[in-house]
Order: sequence, then structure tokens, then C-alpha cells
Amino acid sequence: MSSRKLGMVMDPITAINTKKDTSFALMLEAQRRGYTLYYIQQKDMSIDNGQPLARSQIITVTDSPDNYYNVQSEQQINLGELDVILMRKDPPFDSEFLYATHILELAERAGALVVNKPQALRDFNEKLFTALYPQFIPDTLVTTQKSDFRAFHQKHKDIICKPLDGMGGTSIFRVTEDGTNLGVIAEVLTENGTRHAMVQRYMPEIKAGDKRILLIDGEVIPYCLARLPAANETRGNLAAGGSGVAQEVSNEDMKVATAIAKDMPARGILLVGLDMIGNKVTEINITSPTCVREIEAAYPINICGKIFDAVEKRL
Repeated sequence: MSSRKLGMVMDPITAINTKKDTSFALMLEAQRRGYTLYYIQQKDMSIDNGQPLARSQIITVTDSPDNYYNVQSEQQINLGELDVILMRKDPPFDSEFLYATHILELAERAGALVVNKPQALRDFNEKLFTALYPQFIPDTLVTTQKSDFRAFHQKHKDIICKPLDGMGGTSIFRVTEDGTNLGVIAEVLTENGTRHAMVQRYMPEIKAGDKRILLIDGEVIPYCLARLPAANETRGNLAAGGSGVAQEVSNEDMKVATAIAKDMPARGILLVGLDMIGNKVTEINITSPTCVREIEAAYPINICGKIFDAVEKRL
């Protein structure tokens, strides 16, 4: 059995749905491999004279909907003494998240393996990351200017407008040909021209699902989760009421995903949630990609096992 120590930085464990929570699935896999689990919230991390510290709870986990975790003890730890830290705090990527990456970088410098790499978390916003792959994305504009929103709408007639730091489909607007409310949407998303927002051509292929494809250590998992919008919705996000259908990754999508996946290990990115509508990439999620449990429930694959194989290769 391993005597390795795993730090899991995540949102409150009290509020998770174990059936769908990827962080929980990762803890189950780590526990199976004999790791000691240190549960940490972002607010519990600190720096004392250059030392990255955290108030943590040592927990055990059980794969059930209730009483799914047990606190064994509470402990102040030096993050650098952990073998692995999984940074799984959900967006928004705000100043607190930014500070957390700096603390985790100190832990990394002291010898902990942090997944995904703190510098990568800072460098690659999940919406803006797509700009590095213009050949694979729908027509996309990032701007602060209302006039740019209008020109883009005039060109495409049917568009999606979204903030750069949202998650789960929050504050995503569709504007159809009549342009209703485009001005106010631009004002809200850009906070009257002071913040950048993203505008994309609307893709009718969303009706067949917004596909979450997982990339692990440079390889594409051959199954994905197509998130289908609810009636009268344009968003497939599960948090916005969409329903998930696990399916095989198509040959066309596999080519695109493989081209992106090969770049990730060198950036220190072991786990990626690639979002595709039709054959176009809309987001490259590296903060806390999800959908592992839904895919594992539908197909005979241990995705968390592959993630820990990649982790252990680096220890």
C-alpha cells in the first residue's frame, strides 16, 4: 500500500453530489491506491514567511449518496510536504483563485506535484485558451466594445455572448436575427465597456449536444458526454438543466481533440475538459473539469485510474 499524501483543494465537500462529482471520484481512486486524503478549501491556505500552509481535514470517503466522507482528524500542514495536490476549486477565476495559484506554486517549488500546474491555471483561461487553436473554433470575438458586438451580430445574425470567467452556463446569452436586447447584454457582460467578453457564432449543432471530451496526459479518452439542452434552452450545461448522454467520440472530433491533447503535458496540464459543439472547440477547461463519473457509469473505463497513472509517472 502507498503511504502517499494527497491534498484535494475543492469547494465545500458538504455540498457535492457524489454521483456526479469528479473530485469525489478522484478521492475514491486515491484512497483505493492507499493515499492519505487531505481535504482543503481555498480559504484555508496561507503563507507564513514563505512557507505554504493549509488547515486541512484528513478524511476517508465512501461511495454512497449519504455519509460519504468521514473526518479522521484536523491538521495544519505544510503543502510542500504533500506528494500530490489536485487543484479542483471551481471557477470563477477571481483574485482569490489567483492568490491560491501563487500559494500552490510555493508548494510545487517545495516538492509537491500540483495538478494542473499553477502557472497553467493562471496562463490559460478556459475561454481564451481556444484562441491558440483558431483552426478549430467557431467565429469568435473577444472585446469590451458594444459596437464590436453589433458588427459581429450584423455579420452572423445569430450569436452567443458570454463572460470570460463564468462556469456552468451562467450569463450566456443567445441573440437571434432581430437583435433584441443586444445593447443591454453587451453593457452587462462588459460592465459598460470595462471588461472583456466573448461573442461566438451560434451553432445549431448544439441540439445534438455540447460534448465534453476528456484529455488525460496528452491522450483523448474515447468516450465523451454530450450535454443536451433542455427545452427552450440554448445551453447544454448540466448546471443549466441540460441532460448528459455518454457516447463514443467521433472520428472527426477525435482528430481535433488529439491535435490539442498533444500540447498539454508540456504545459503541465494533465487533465482537460475539451468542449465541442459540432466539430468546433468552444472551451478548453483546465480548472476543474467534470463529467468523469457520468462517462465511467456508461462505459467500462476507469478514467480516474488513468489520471493517477499519469500522476504517479511524475512522482
